[in-house]
Amino acid sequence: MKNVGVLLSGCGVYDGSEIHESVISLLALERNGANTVCMAPDINQHHVVNHLTGQPTEEKRNVLAESARIARGEIMDIKHVRTADLDALIIPGGFGAAKNLSDFAIKGKDAEVHPEVRRVIIEMADAKKPIGAICISPAVLAKVLEDRHPQVTIGNDLGTAEAIDAMGGRHTVCEVTSIHVDIENKLVTTPAYMLGPTISKVAEGIEKLIKKVLDMA
Repeated sequence: MKNVGVLLSGCGVYDGSEIHESVISLLALERNGANTVCMAPDINQHHVVNHLTGQPTEEKRNVLAESARIARGEIMDIKHVRTADLDALIIPGGFGAAKNLSDFAIKGKDAEVHPEVRRVIIEMADAKKPIGAICISPAVLAKVLEDRHPQVTIGNDLGTAEAIDAMGGRHTVCEVTSIHVDIENKLVTTPAYMLGPTISKVAEGIEKLIKKVLDMA
């Protein structure tokens, strides 16, 4: 059985992991016979957003504690994760990837990535283990692996695509139900809710991504 890390960034599209994308990933991994190892950094969220109004609040929340909601409590602090124990890595989207795992949402091409997130990604890439990134999270890969010129997709958003290219990545336009594969760097990406609009279309792309990542592991 393959061990696959799932890197979460909170709980909720506007300030954490996109819940649909995360759950679809976990379901697809189990259906394909993989064991999942959920992880998240033990840090405060960039901010907390009221998902009813879309507006930030004064509340404080912890990324690891919020991610545990999706993982049903079965989750590790990323600093304790040994990539030698993993066969592949999946990074769901949601603004948490661009606000908590990194500050791409604020700084764009000049973004910085959380050091433990950077470590895990680099160790996986160095070991030639596949990484699947969903929605906005390919931007995190583009920053961490900028010197390797990773090929990724986030769909067709021009501003994000330009930032990815400026960081050293190479963006490819892709449909929501499709995936893009960077064979050299063993990266698989799909737009998901960067395009949407329906959960069934998003699921189709994510399920293809999971199967491809497992085939490459």
